[in-house]
Amino acid sequence: MLTKILIVAVLVLILASLGSALALLFRKEGEKSRVAQALTIRVALSIGLFVTLLTGFYFGIIPMHGLR
Repeated sequence: MLTKILIVAVLVLILASLGSALALLFRKEGEKSRVAQALTIRVALSIGLFVTLLTGFYFGIIPMHGLR
């Protein structure tokens, strides 16, 4: 149950970072570095979530379910 909460929390953070980058893009035309920083955070969170999921599958924390 804790893993599901962690995964959903990271997905919410990813969406929040993407939304903030979109808001910064429309709000301030001249300040592109903050948009790039928000998108960098989003990419880092996505990669971190992917690595965490792969590690969880490998060590058996997250069970793998095949097609039935």
